Amino acid sequence: MRALLQLLRTSGIRRAGAPAVAAARLPLGASAGPGPRRAMALYRTEERGQPHSPDYRLFFKNVAGHYISPFHDIPLKVDSQEENGIPTKRARNDEYENLFNMIVEVPRWTNAKMEIATEEPLNPIKQDVKNGKLRYVANIFPHKGYIWNYGALPQTWEDPHRKDESTDCCGDNDPIDVCEIGSKVLSRGEVVHVKILGILALIDQGETDWKLIAINMNDPEASKFHDIDDVRKYKPGYLEATLNWFRFYKIPEGKPENQFAFNGEFKNKAFALEVIKSTHECWKSLLMKKCDGGPINCTNVQVCDSPFHCSQEEARSLVESFIVVEMRLLSSILCLFP
Repeated sequence: MRALLQLLRTSGIRRAGAPAVAAARLPLGASAGPGPRRAMALYRTEERGQPHSPDYRLFFKNVAGHYISPFHDIPLKVDSQEENGIPTKRARNDEYENLFNMIVEVPRWTNAKMEIATEEPLNPIKQDVKNGKLRYVANIFPHKGYIWNYGALPQTWEDPHRKDESTDCCGDNDPIDVCEIGSKVLSRGEVVHVKILGILALIDQGETDWKLIAINMNDPEASKFHDIDDVRKYKPGYLEATLNWFRFYKIPEGKPENQFAFNGEFKNKAFALEVIKSTHECWKSLLMKKCDGGPINCTNVQVCDSPFHCSQEEARSLVESFIVVEMRLLSSILCLFP
């Protein structure tokens, strides 16, 4: 029994972040409105299960402590023109049109393939599993793990039934991926404001898998970066390393090299913003049940006009049901070791 209690304790709650500003229910596609630059202050994370195990989940809460979906409830855009009523000096006003929320799934230099669980209620972050085994990316010489902070933009979706005109391939059924190139190693589940700099079109098994290049707005060097050419200027070799990483990272699994649209050319910010706009429109159709989302779970708490909207109480019940399953699993394991 002591062992069971210890396991239940270690599978319990771990929180990150702290409340700052109240969050309200949002109509479809609306932004969170004016607020501070430190996005994580608006959200908390709560771990369930043990890291590096199939039952590990990282759930998200808003500032009021209510469970939310990071996929659907965190706004795509950062539209604030001022911070706490004071015009910000950190970025030019026109750059706020290029500010987006990024959900960090994988911190730089780590190997565990973490991702938003798009098919689960409230879409927590989990470790990907393939053929019954947890997935880790190989080290691509001379690098260790992921070479950027890796994550996704909320409220975007690459529609697997919609052929992209520029790549002639359909989407990969996920939110759009982000490679954050700043100097800081970010934390799993952190929500940061990023400036979009450019985009790479990876073709993965015949599907379009866009990779945005972005930088954390609060990075010490962020003011230098405005477009993809600035990455070449101030971080020489980084784009080439990014291209090679995506080209080769599946080879250790016995798969062929990945392919790219545009011969591996990185497109600029303007192109990237159009791709984001398109994937956001696809997400809107998904949330309003205007297209076939297949197994995608669209349960949300803050998109009040979505047919998939649920109450705070229903969201809490969904998480609690996961906890019950976890406890039953732990109990059954302990029965094997009397």
